[in-house]
Amino acid sequence: MLKNMQEKIGYLRETQLGSFIPVLLALIAIWVYFGIVEPVFLSPRNFYFLFMQSAVVGTLAVGVTLVLLMGDIDLSIATVAGVCAAIVAVLSTKMGVSAPIACLAGLGAGALLGGIMGTIIAYFRVPSFVVTLAGLLGFQGLMMKILGIHGAINVRDPFIRGLTTTTLPDSIGLILAAIGIIIFGLAIWNNRRARNAKNLDNDLLYVSIIKFIFFSTLVLTATLILNAYRGVPLTIIILLSITGFLGWLTTSTSYGRAMFAVGGNLESARRVGISIEYMRISAFALVGFMAAVGGIIGASRYASVSFNAFAGGPLLLEAIGAAVIGGTSLFGGRGSVWNAILGALVIGSLGNGLDLAGARAADKLMFSGAILLIAVTLDAVTRGAASRK
Repeated sequence: MLKNMQEKIGYLRETQLGSFIPVLLALIAIWVYFGIVEPVFLSPRNFYFLFMQSAVVGTLAVGVTLVLLMGDIDLSIATVAGVCAAIVAVLSTKMGVSAPIACLAGLGAGALLGGIMGTIIAYFRVPSFVVTLAGLLGFQGLMMKILGIHGAINVRDPFIRGLTTTTLPDSIGLILAAIGIIIFGLAIWNNRRARNAKNLDNDLLYVSIIKFIFFSTLVLTATLILNAYRGVPLTIIILLSITGFLGWLTTSTSYGRAMFAVGGNLESARRVGISIEYMRISAFALVGFMAAVGGIIGASRYASVSFNAFAGGPLLLEAIGAAVIGGTSLFGGRGSVWNAILGALVIGSLGNGLDLAGARAADKLMFSGAILLIAVTLDAVTRGAASRK
């Protein structure tokens, strides 16, 4: 019996839940600790603002996960977000362009900037670290140029502000939660049926059941907690919808399988006919698009666009840290966009709890650095152990 249990645990570690469980346990531990030290931490009001505070980092973390899966990195994602937010602010505030069109222009600019960097990486074989580091520096200057001499632009457009100030009625939030649970359950069932029809390896039934039960519990609990304060924010719906699409793209399509193949073994992926150039260009374009989404959300939440909010703070490190803490390997070939959101919640919860406890900025940075170091070390140790099997 003990041997059978050990085999099940070993199998569980090899599934997607294997990288999901550690970050979830870390998140629960943080919530329990700060819930004891600062009881207000577990209040619906604090959870509402915690989710909102983590939205920008979570959006960027989901984006950067796409290139990390292929063994690349994007150091410019925060400044691309700032450039796109600045474009939206200038168009909507100073040039009289309607806010929806300004947002579309910002999204297009993000995809374009990401695609340009991806093209340089793909065709000129310049390491992504170098290209995106140059982008980090160059886009800082571009952001300053767009913002002008004051270095900040206030954003008061009701459409843009409404992205983070709008909350859904309680009934609508519960209906959307139920729809999400049904879609998730159907996705699991269809995936199992398709893999069985093709005689492919499939998750054990109990693993699929655990996934469904956990997802259902998480969604319903989060919805009830948010409804207890103001309701489910529109921003969270937008983020989860985009993440759901990218999760499907990376796990249920040939494009996603190619992405993991490139990160797992670049030369093998090339030999089986995968276009490395196309994969890199498209992935960096998607990252640029997600950076633009994060920039627009940030502009809405802060009611302004400033250099310090995007390029002068720890946003870049928090985004990459969230992806790594969520279990995405810096070496490529392993990760999940959903786990990136959990990683963002870990970083956000740590910062939020330390703020409530009266900790100084220096303490917050040291704690965040320690958690990131532990996550990267575990990734390296796990990968080394796997390679020795």
